[in-house]
Amino acid sequence: MSPGHKKVMVIAVVKDGLCSGRSACRILRLARAALWYRAGQRSDRQQQMVARLHALSEAHPRYGYRRIAALLGQEGWPTGQRQIQRLRRAEGLRVPPTKRKLARRGHSTGLPTKATHRGHVWAWDFIADATVRGGALRMLTVLDEHTRECHVLRADRALKSADVIALVKQAIAQHGAPEFIRSDNGSEFIAKELQQWLAAEKIRTIYIKPASPWQNGFVESFHGRFRDECLNREQLWTLTEARVVIEDFRLDYNTRRPHSRLGYRSPMNYAAQLTAAPIPVGLRPPSVGAAPTPPTSSTQNKLTD
Repeated sequence: MSPGHKKVMVIAVVKDGLCSGRSACRILRLARAALWYRAGQRSDRQQQMVARLHALSEAHPRYGYRRIAALLGQEGWPTGQRQIQRLRRAEGLRVPPTKRKLARRGHSTGLPTKATHRGHVWAWDFIADATVRGGALRMLTVLDEHTRECHVLRADRALKSADVIALVKQAIAQHGAPEFIRSDNGSEFIAKELQQWLAAEKIRTIYIKPASPWQNGFVESFHGRFRDECLNREQLWTLTEARVVIEDFRLDYNTRRPHSRLGYRSPMNYAAQLTAAPIPVGLRPPSVGAAPTPPTSSTQNKLTD
């Protein structure tokens, strides 16, 4: 039987004059203080504590009930965390949630297309690490989604939009400009300076949805291999050493590393086969160093005719 039911029974017995309240509380094992307690009534001591609770909550508006209870305990108030939690809820002293800023999103000028040929779609993103001495490393990756060639893998302490433009310009001068470029909504990729430069170069942008890295899967997959095969294996002490090691990995990835999605060919080997001149169907290429076959008499007659 709950204390509430016992309280109702004691009040009914006393009202009917069967026995006194003291006897009824003794028989039902109910504290006499619980019998005469009225919810909502606070003693002077409790009112003083509530006033102090308001003062501490106003002085520290971002403190929750746990910290406020700790401060009250330091001042000598006999309180518990649950009691302070109930009082704060009753007094409307809940900490307002932090208002998250709406993340800026870049304006896509192209459709989420799949790369069908070399230079069709490039993907770029950043990956972060640190040197052994504690210096930050921020690396820009630019990848061709069709051939899987890594055109840029540059490490620096910090990379801004101007640095990104300079690195991509070098890649365009060597490999030609892509039709589309895919990225997330990072501040470097949606900067106004970068947007104007891409528009001038007639490169259309494809921005993935926020918190959806799988939509930029090619560069994310490359970063997984890069971290597993290079960053987790090497101890990079300085920025110069990091640049040398990372550039060596990029060259080895492009020229030697077999890629499972490319038939276990290297990206550069796969790209070279794409740019090779197609062989007409039904004809064999002449062997190297072989003399050309002289025409027959019937062929000569047809040519003269």
